[in-house]
Amino acid sequence: MALSLRGLEFVPEAADETPLEQRSGRRLVSIVVPLLNEQPTLAELYHELDEALASLEADWEVVFVDDGSTDGSYQELVRLHESHLNVRVVRLRRNFGKAAALAAGVEVASGEIVVTMDADLQDDPAEIPHLIAKIDEGFDVVSGWKCDRQDPFVRRFVSRIYNGATRVATGVKLHDMNCGLKAYRAEVFEHVRLYGERHRFVPVLAHHLGFSVTELPVNHRPRLNGRSRFGIERYLRSPFDLLTIVFMGRYRYRPLHLFGGVGLCASLAGAAILLYLTVEKVGGAGIGGRPLLLLGVLLVVVGVQFLSLGLIGEMLTSQHEEKTQSLPGKRAHVRDTLR
Repeated sequence: MALSLRGLEFVPEAADETPLEQRSGRRLVSIVVPLLNEQPTLAELYHELDEALASLEADWEVVFVDDGSTDGSYQELVRLHESHLNVRVVRLRRNFGKAAALAAGVEVASGEIVVTMDADLQDDPAEIPHLIAKIDEGFDVVSGWKCDRQDPFVRRFVSRIYNGATRVATGVKLHDMNCGLKAYRAEVFEHVRLYGERHRFVPVLAHHLGFSVTELPVNHRPRLNGRSRFGIERYLRSPFDLLTIVFMGRYRYRPLHLFGGVGLCASLAGAAILLYLTVEKVGGAGIGGRPLLLLGVLLVVVGVQFLSLGLIGEMLTSQHEEKTQSLPGKRAHVRDTLR
């Protein structure tokens, strides 16, 4: 079996390539695990998954995605793949980042429920049945909440600020956007694309598409192997990522509401200034050298530019919608249809 994604290498299946759900007739749960240089934890992680999911009334598979490891992680994954029929492996040609790794794993996964988790053993596999139980209650996305987070104080402090800002900006009331342990209906990834840093915001993106989102407190364990890749650059990127998600969620299909609103406010303020100066001029005052005149003209010009930008955005959006509506397939905001 070959994978069509460019830049990836797929490890061939064992002799029996029949999907697990077809062998037993039960539903299949896919565990997608992106990793980078986590060789010491991989065998233990599979062992814990096997124990935690043994009583699950479903078949399960684990899709490991090697995101450019250099420590022998891939060789360990090959060994696991050869020893266990439910282990699948995707190898990226280099380190593309977590979003790309998750996207590659989700494309290979064939389960109707997809669970994502990290490979460093901080996420507890014993929590997976609880997440799946919430999915069975009718939710589309269940996000883990590391309420007793076992990380350094700086990470916890920054994460608290980041999560609070995300709740206010997006309206999605989750305590922990950064938790890697999440469960999804596979349908969610048919409509949410993963790239850049969007993997942190999948619950927000799903919420904007009308999917039901909830969270569940989960056990979080200290890191015993490897090192964290949480660096200063992530602090700097996060505000821009959040701004992008807010814009795409609220104004993607109505850009004129944003740009037009800003443009209208600027134009009205500029017009009010110019009207005031006109009255002053009629009264005999000199206005030619007043900075207020320049400000009024500038606000009107900027306001018109923003209004024009909003109209252009509306035109592009309408063209995109006309194209997507002509394509076959289920629309993102349609959950069920009774005929």
